[in-house]
Amino acid sequence: MKLSQLIADIEYIQSVGGTEAEIGGISADSRTVQRGDLFVCYTGGAVDSHDCAEEAYRKGASALICQKRLPVDLPQIIVKDGRAAMAPLARAFYGYADKKLKIVGVTGTNGKTTTTHMLKAIFESNGINCAVIGTLGISYGDKFISPELTTPDPIFLHSLFADMVKSGVEYVFMEVSAHALALGKVDGIKFEAAIFTNLTQDHLDFFGNMQSYAAAKKKLFEEERCALAVVNSDDELGAELFSACKNVLSYGLDNPADTFAIDLSESIAGSSFVINISDELYDITINLPAIHNVYNALAAATCARALGIPLDAIARGLASLKGVNGRLERVAEYNGGIIFVDFAHTPDGLAKSLSGLKKLCEGKLYCLFGCGGNRDSTKRPLMGEAAARNADFLIVTSDNPRYEDAYDIISMIEPGIRKVGTPYVTMSDREMATEYAIKLLNKSDILLVAGKGGETYQEIMGIKHSYNDNTIIKKIVENLQ
Repeated sequence: MKLSQLIADIEYIQSVGGTEAEIGGISADSRTVQRGDLFVCYTGGAVDSHDCAEEAYRKGASALICQKRLPVDLPQIIVKDGRAAMAPLARAFYGYADKKLKIVGVTGTNGKTTTTHMLKAIFESNGINCAVIGTLGISYGDKFISPELTTPDPIFLHSLFADMVKSGVEYVFMEVSAHALALGKVDGIKFEAAIFTNLTQDHLDFFGNMQSYAAAKKKLFEEERCALAVVNSDDELGAELFSACKNVLSYGLDNPADTFAIDLSESIAGSSFVINISDELYDITINLPAIHNVYNALAAATCARALGIPLDAIARGLASLKGVNGRLERVAEYNGGIIFVDFAHTPDGLAKSLSGLKKLCEGKLYCLFGCGGNRDSTKRPLMGEAAARNADFLIVTSDNPRYEDAYDIISMIEPGIRKVGTPYVTMSDREMATEYAIKLLNKSDILLVAGKGGETYQEIMGIKHSYNDNTIIKKIVENLQ
């Protein structure tokens, strides 16, 4: 493809050295540049990639997208924002593959992963070839790609879309993070539908305040991006979106909504209820416990019905989903107690998972959790308080401390616990803490191991060590029996 074709849809300040270069690929990482690539430079990351242009040239790059003229003997397209240019460039290079797919985006602080997997189960039950993109990875057909980011960067994302088209995928259900929206990763994509789950505190290390965080989420529901909005009527931002969007449906349990549940029955194995979607009624069973998963099911069902899936297929699909990796997942039993693993890593997420289990727990409810390093530190005491208000005993440990000391993080969690007065212990070694917690269990007790979910690593001082809560728990239980 000629450079001139590739830049037809982007605004640029100046071209240097002509636009007739042949482009064989696009890269924004000098380490992966191949001969013939267009190398995209931008500022604002950990590294200013303009500094890597010379390396890209040595590796055979054909041209540069950059924010300033560089002393490199390559054609250069000068743009205001290199990062913003990536999405339109990637769309053009991969033949606007996104237009050949029906893409549903799910955003919100919590619930994105479960909702996308519920949608996949529903659509597959109706014989539709679909894909999922999100925190647990990317899957379609017989392909699985391990996760790196909740929402992939534009170049990789549009390469995926192109391959999905070749693989016969019709629907794509993707998690759309606030970061992705703020950084323009999904610019240009027209979503068949967009779902909003909820908004609670998270990522303030990046956004600074809740107003900026909310503003990023709202971008997904702009009229030019989103053909249909599906929003949570019981959430403050959801109610705001319901008033602002033209083509919109709501779901909820407390406030009036287009979709709601009646005759709700909860158990440790899941929930059953009668769903009412705009006066259509059907019995629903889900295999995931706690009320927040009822909300996720209502969101998925509302969207699926609006996109033409009949209610019986929605019910069949939801019932077929036996669980979602690391999302309130029942992984083991020990000494009569049940152990769950959950990704809950925000105060609201932890509170919802624990309160949901508390209603179903006939014994003591234990919670093991920590907070990630080099992230929003203001939520640490809030996490401690949320856990303390809903569990009977806490085990506070490490959770991806990154470049911080694990005990420094724990010490910031403790004031929230002491505010409530729930008994607790601290152990920086997560595996030792997990074994300690499991040994506490007696008949009818529940242990929630929270924070990492399906993650397969523990990040310490820049190194990702192999670690998975599910695997560790099963190993400990086997050794104890």
